[in-house]
Amino acid sequence: MDTVSDPSVTFDENGVCSHCRNHDRLISSRVLEGREGKAALEQLTGKIKNAGLNREYDCIIGVSGGVDSTYVAYLVKQMGLRPLAVHFDNGWDSELAVSNIEKVLRRLDIDLYTYVVDWEEFRDLQLSFLKASTPDGEIPTDHGIFALLWAQARRRGIKHVISGMNFATEAVNVPDWSYGHSDWRYIKAVHRRFGSVPLKTYPHFSLLELAWINGVRGIRTVSILNYVDYVKADAMRVLQDELGWVYYGGKHYESVYTRFWQGYVLPRKFGIDKRYGHLSDLINAGQMTREQALLEIRNDPYPPGMAEEDRRYVIKKLGLDEAQFEALMKLPRRTFRDYLNNFERVQQLKRSVNFLRARGWYAR
Repeated sequence: MDTVSDPSVTFDENGVCSHCRNHDRLISSRVLEGREGKAALEQLTGKIKNAGLNREYDCIIGVSGGVDSTYVAYLVKQMGLRPLAVHFDNGWDSELAVSNIEKVLRRLDIDLYTYVVDWEEFRDLQLSFLKASTPDGEIPTDHGIFALLWAQARRRGIKHVISGMNFATEAVNVPDWSYGHSDWRYIKAVHRRFGSVPLKTYPHFSLLELAWINGVRGIRTVSILNYVDYVKADAMRVLQDELGWVYYGGKHYESVYTRFWQGYVLPRKFGIDKRYGHLSDLINAGQMTREQALLEIRNDPYPPGMAEEDRRYVIKKLGLDEAQFEALMKLPRRTFRDYLNNFERVQQLKRSVNFLRARGWYAR
């Protein structure tokens, strides 16, 4: 990380950046490894099983076809849990992602519920973010996934949603790269200004609803990858060897739109290469050396020959022509701060949760 990739980063007198300091400050409250992690995971497994007694499923897992969510599916079966897999189909799944989901869940004998979002609504929401000219074009998908998982948990009386988040390899957080995962006020403000199709079926939640989900309904979101010695390369080998899973070429590249957004729009329009964060996380986790990361960052973020193919596909699917797309790419760059948002409240919520985690009062 540097001030080119992230203008907000700061360095101390020893040259250690603010992201590394944040990682070191929180890692002990977020990640348990070895025997301590195994014991805590066994205790958590017992809680999930007890909460799910006499129900068809005892937990919800989200699946995308990617490595993290697929490894979660693998682990929960190893733990003896009875998961329902939930998939948010936003119209951008790659063929490989669909194949991975179907193949893995069939081999693991896990039931799947797929929610296909109304395309006209979702297309209008994604176009709204393009017109808003912020780097947050993937926020509508991320927010919708969380909302869907919690909605299914409420409807089915399930108390635990198991996420594929792993702090050790996902600690770098740059709001100016991407913001709004939990901020419906921001998403709604962007759509109100630039959208035209009412969002009648798009899953969403407010901060008040989030508090109700956790505090009143007692639905907990837990990240079991924070309880195991999670090494992505090793996990990928297990999934490939035991489940026939196939790698898709980049972090979150199981989605065509994510691949296009991260590999084309962000670098060309905003000067953002999210690989700086992804690779820095792997360095902090001890899964890659800085020298290896510096070599990797020299490579093009897109697989050879795919960028132009995806570009044509995305433009056509969004109902744009070349001139309209280029006009959107040339709009003045903005950030979430240019629209109504709950940034300060979200940050306070995160600080509160971290406080509780540090004292063992909130799941990792």
